Amino acid sequence: MFQSEPRNHGKGRATNRRSFLKSAGTLGVGAATVLTGVQVFGESSPSQQIVLGIVGCGGRGTSLATGFLERGDCRIAWVCDPFLPRAEALAKTVEQLQGARPQVSDDMRRALDDKAVDAIISATPDHWHALSTVWACQAGKDVYVEKPTSHNAWEGRKMVEAARKYQRVVQIGTQNRSAPYNWQAKEYISSGKLGRIHLCRIFNQKLWENFPVRPDSDPPAGLNWDIWNGPAPEAKYNPNYQYHWHHFWRYSGGDIANDASHQIDLARWLLGVDYPKTVYSVGGRFDSEGAAETPDTQIAVYEFDGLVVTFELTLYTPYMLKIDPEVRNSDMFPLWQHCATRIEIYGSEGVMYVGRHGGGWQVFVRPKSREPVVAAQCYGRFPDPEHKANFVDCIRTRKLPNADVEEGHRSALWIHFANISYRLGGVKLVIDPKAEQITNVPEAAALYRREYRPPYVIPDNV
Repeated sequence: MFQSEPRNHGKGRATNRRSFLKSAGTLGVGAATVLTGVQVFGESSPSQQIVLGIVGCGGRGTSLATGFLERGDCRIAWVCDPFLPRAEALAKTVEQLQGARPQVSDDMRRALDDKAVDAIISATPDHWHALSTVWACQAGKDVYVEKPTSHNAWEGRKMVEAARKYQRVVQIGTQNRSAPYNWQAKEYISSGKLGRIHLCRIFNQKLWENFPVRPDSDPPAGLNWDIWNGPAPEAKYNPNYQYHWHHFWRYSGGDIANDASHQIDLARWLLGVDYPKTVYSVGGRFDSEGAAETPDTQIAVYEFDGLVVTFELTLYTPYMLKIDPEVRNSDMFPLWQHCATRIEIYGSEGVMYVGRHGGGWQVFVRPKSREPVVAAQCYGRFPDPEHKANFVDCIRTRKLPNADVEEGHRSALWIHFANISYRLGGVKLVIDPKAEQITNVPEAAALYRREYRPPYVIPDNV
């Protein structure tokens, strides 16, 4: 994956990624806090090999499974998915890679009952992130859970409480926090070289088309619909739910949660901020008719003392390009104007463009001509390997990981607050940071947490 070292092409400074590999693995929040007094490895873990259970066997679950196996110090004992054909397909892949077939189940609780399992990799739909994490922590397992951290604000705090109560490592799949080039971007900002920062703009712009309304039906063979629906309210099976769940409030928070959670978390981390004072969001589903509930156009504004952060989403813009392998695997930057997932940080001394997932970063200053002037830059590489390495290292050392659940929860609050404002008609929300509560809109309470369907209930006391 990492085919070449960054080179200085004469337009400012370029940073060698290898010089930051060590710091990216050690400078995170885990460097200061250690979880103690807990079992690290399962009962049958040979030679301190980490035993994993995969929960959610779709595209991302498969990618995570193969990535952890490629390390050589992990093995997979379980693959779990309510849709058994997916679980069986991943089991075959795992068997080919590790030489031993994992056990298969439609119910993750089977894996949690296995004392040999050290950690759970949760790549479920969003509405299962919290419960899978809480259950795993209660069972004494560490957790790698995909973004966004939670389906709603309340359950995100429960995830944090469970991780701390049971002394578990919980890594969120926001791998940008383990990217060496992002560590250097953070260092550049922290040094003051960008000057005073009063505005940051976050973008998530691409093509994600609507889909037609479909009638409810019987679930397909091999799908345990009761488990798939899980904590969400009772509902009959609908194929749109299974394949387009990102676009329904009952299962997700739209693309600000699905995709933009990466950029939002990265921007928050780079800026060094936590809770906004106020949040408001407007938009709509404007471009096409269909079954989708969540917006295809959304703008959110986050206000801090001396800083405004904006977020802009469009899902009907095919000319906006996400960062592809050609950029990730070479010394190349995105075309910033058409980068679908860019972050723009405006300082008094220059503007920094940051691209997630290997996009690198550049700082532009005022040109004396019409040609851009680059004051500093750093090429990027896709940080999945570093993020997995950080998780494995923290399982062994009991340090908090780079993307600890507390950090993931605080970033997810930005998403939840924006969606609450949007769903209430764009009302400005006033935030109490100590309580993580909305203080001025009583109607927001109904969207702050949900009612859980037994037996898939997150308790008040985890």
